[in-house]
Amino acid sequence: MADRDGFGSASGRDGFERLGEKLDQSGRITATFEAELSRLAQVMSQTGREVTTLSSGFGGGLRKAFEGVVFDGMKLSDALKGIARNMADTVFAVAMKPVQQAVSGALAQGISGFVSGAMPFANGGAFTQGRVMPFARGGVVSQPTYFPMRGATGLMGEAGPEAVMPLRRGADGRLGVAAAGGGGRPVNVTFNVSTPDVAGFRRSQSQIAASLGRALSRGERNA
Repeated sequence: MADRDGFGSASGRDGFERLGEKLDQSGRITATFEAELSRLAQVMSQTGREVTTLSSGFGGGLRKAFEGVVFDGMKLSDALKGIARNMADTVFAVAMKPVQQAVSGALAQGISGFVSGAMPFANGGAFTQGRVMPFARGGVVSQPTYFPMRGATGLMGEAGPEAVMPLRRGADGRLGVAAAGGGGRPVNVTFNVSTPDVAGFRRSQSQIAASLGRALSRGERNA
C-alpha cells in the first residue's frame, strides 16, 4: 500500500530529502541574517526609525532569498549574495538620508537669504506684521521693531518710542534733520518735562513721542 502511494518509494524519499536540505539551507540563511542584524545593531547607533527601515529592507531581502531557495531551486551561494547586496543597498540608503536632509536644508536657507536680500529698501522701511511700512517722510516707532541692515538685522524701539526723521543736506553741506516739503524754514520744538522721579519720566516717553510726531506733521504742512 505504501509502495502504491509512492511514500515508501525511492523517489518519494529523495523528494523528502531534497525538501529537507532546502529547509536546512533556509534555516542557515535565517541564522546568518539574524547574526548580521545583531552585529549591525551593536555597531551602528541608529534612531528607531532608521532601525525600522533597516529591518524592513533586510526582511524583504530575506523573504526573496527564502522563496528562491525553496521554490525556485536557487543556489545557497546566490541567495547569500542577494541578501548581502540587499543589505548593502539598505544601509547605503539609510546612511545617505541625513546627507540629503542637510543638503536640502542648506539649499532652502540659501534661497531664503537670497530672496530676503533682493527685497527693495531704497526708500527705507521695516517689516511689521507682514507689511512694509515706509518711513521716508518720518514717523514714530512705539514698539520693538526689527529692520534689515547690510549684513545684519537692526532693532529699534526696544527701550521705548523712537522717532524716525528724514535727513537733508543744507546749503552749507551739513547733513541734518529737516521737515519734508522743501520750504527751508527751521522747525523749533521745545519739550518741558517735569516729573518727580526717573520712573515718571519713563512713563511720559509715549506722550513725548506723540508730541514729536505731531510737531513734525505741523512742520511739514507749514513748510
